Formats: sequence, C-alpha cells, structure tokens
Amino acid sequence: MTTGCIGQTKYELDTPTLCIELDLMESNIRMMSDNIRGKGVSWRPHAKCHKTPVIALKQIRAGAIGVTCAKVSEAEVMAASGIDDILIANMIVGQKKWERLAALCRDSRPIVACDHFAQIEPLSEICVRNGVTCRVIIEVNIGLDRVGSRPGRDTYDLAEAISKLRGIEFAGIMGYEGHLLRIEDPREKRQKILDALSVLTECADKLRRDGLKCDIVSAGGTGSYQIAAECEGITELQAGGGIFADVFYQEQCHVTGLDSSLTVLATVVSRPTLDRAVLDSGRKTLNPDTQSPLVKNWPDAQIKRMSAEHCELTLGPLSQNLKIGDKVELIVGYADFTTPLHDYFYGFRGDRLEVIWPIAGRGKLQ
Repeated sequence: MTTGCIGQTKYELDTPTLCIELDLMESNIRMMSDNIRGKGVSWRPHAKCHKTPVIALKQIRAGAIGVTCAKVSEAEVMAASGIDDILIANMIVGQKKWERLAALCRDSRPIVACDHFAQIEPLSEICVRNGVTCRVIIEVNIGLDRVGSRPGRDTYDLAEAISKLRGIEFAGIMGYEGHLLRIEDPREKRQKILDALSVLTECADKLRRDGLKCDIVSAGGTGSYQIAAECEGITELQAGGGIFADVFYQEQCHVTGLDSSLTVLATVVSRPTLDRAVLDSGRKTLNPDTQSPLVKNWPDAQIKRMSAEHCELTLGPLSQNLKIGDKVELIVGYADFTTPLHDYFYGFRGDRLEVIWPIAGRGKLQ
C-alpha cells in the first residue's frame, strides 16, 4: 500500500483494485440503520462482507449496537479497534479458541453462539478460571438445516443447562432464514420468512415463561432484512452485506433501496477479436461462484468466463471500441467471497481517492 496515491483519480491507479464508492456505501449504511431502527429493532451488522474495523465503526456511528463476526480472530480485530459489543455467530470449539474467547471477555463483551452443551461446558470452566463471564446465545434451526438446536424441547433443555453454568450468562437465541432469501414471489418470500422467524420468537416466549432471561432474539440477513425487521419479537438484525448492495442481493434476493458501492477496477489486457476483450481480474480478484460480477457503464458487455487471472468479456456494439490499456469497473457479484481476496479497500469520493483501508480481518479464520 502507498498513501502517495491519495487524491489521484480512479483511472490513475494500477489494477486490479478493490474500490468503494464512499457516498453510496455511506448512504446504504444510513438507509439500513434507519430502516431497521425505525421498526424498533437493533442493528448488529455482520462484518463478513468488509472485515474492516473502520467500516464497522461507521456503522456504529450510524446507530448499530455492535458488530457480528464469524471467528474469534475476527472478534479480536474488532475489539482491538475499540468495538465492545461483538456477537460471534458461530460455534467455537477447541481449547485454544476457548482460552482466546475468555481473554476477550476481559476488555470487551463478546457473545458466542452454540447449539450443544459440549461447546459451552469447557468454556465455562475456562471463564471461571480466568474470572470472567461470557455471554452465550443458542442458535435455533429455523429451517436452514445447517447448524442449530431443534426448536422445542432440545432448545429449552439446552438453555436451562447453560443458565446453570458458572462463568456463563445465557443471553438469548438466534436463527438464520438464509434458505428463504432467493424466493422469487414476494408474497411467498415474505410469508415463509415470517413463519420461520415465528419459530424463533415462539422459542423466546417459552424460555421467558420458564423464567429464563432471553433478551436477545437475533436474526436477519441482508437478503431478508426488510421483512425480518417487521417480525414482532425479533430484537436485532445481523444484516451487513447491504452496505455494498452487491449483485447477489439485488438480483437474486430482490433487495431494494440500496445502491451497489463495491467494484473492482480492471484493465483490458487483450483484444483477441472484435467481440471479445480480456481483463486482468480473474477468480483471484473476484469470486463469481455465488453471483457473477457485472460490467459497470457497459451494459452490452457480458462476462463470458473467468479463470485464475483473466476475465473474458463478450462485447456488443457499444463496448467494441474498448482497447488495450482501457480501465473497466466490475460491480462485485458477492462481496463476502471477494473481499477476503484483497489486502485493502480504496475509498473514492466521486472519482478521487480519499482513503485506503487495510482489510484487517483478512485471513482471520480461527
């Protein structure tokens, strides 16, 4: 990284470069925060799309209560930047990870998800030994069939057992309606999401009736946040990817009101035929598996194939004048799988480079 290029125009930079349009990202942050909090729900956005404390802090200044991570190491990065309220929405297993989680509890307030007593009993012993308390929530399987305790007796018994552990504070439950994000019919999508989330809120109500504290009922990804925010009984949403509003969320999940703010700047390196161009940005720069990128400002240019280092375009009449050395922007198809391929975000205000942010959570997989 060099800060010497601050102030340069976008097309003066070398490529490939991962670019944020700051005005659009900041507008998306405000839009999501206002939408969620306007429904009386807290916002705890997932950081997997950006893995960058600077961006998480922007979300908190806009009204988010904290941040959601997937790994202890990501939570450590966020805590080191002064972020206190951190949900690790994943099962944490292993002596070294439990020790690190307990250490994190000394100066911050992490929450860790679980779906089995075996994930939490050893953590309890370590927390007691270290004189700390860790908050725990249960992930409930509301239909995704990935992880999660079964709603009903399994969840109630697990919550009761966890609540008796020393060094552990049972704080609530979470669920993820990710299997419903791509339903095409809006009425069907809305109803199925509300039905799935009602399983979660009914679990929470039963736990409270049984005398257990259940302050947190967490759910909601970007692909469903506008619906999930309206579900009575959900206390917070984890939707985070909407700040980039990538092609996946707009085209497959039909999320509205947000603008794509994340692109990759690429260079035309070859023009084998009139109707074909090759860019210097392949799968090591953008991951197309969930959603292929789009070519910005060239609507008749289509991505034909991506290999390790090359992106091949099929050109229409409007884009056939592209020549070797020209710069082209690709709208990122799915940020969660593209961000970890890069070391830095380059933030632009208009076409002028304003900031360069290290992606500090990159490679934090443990």
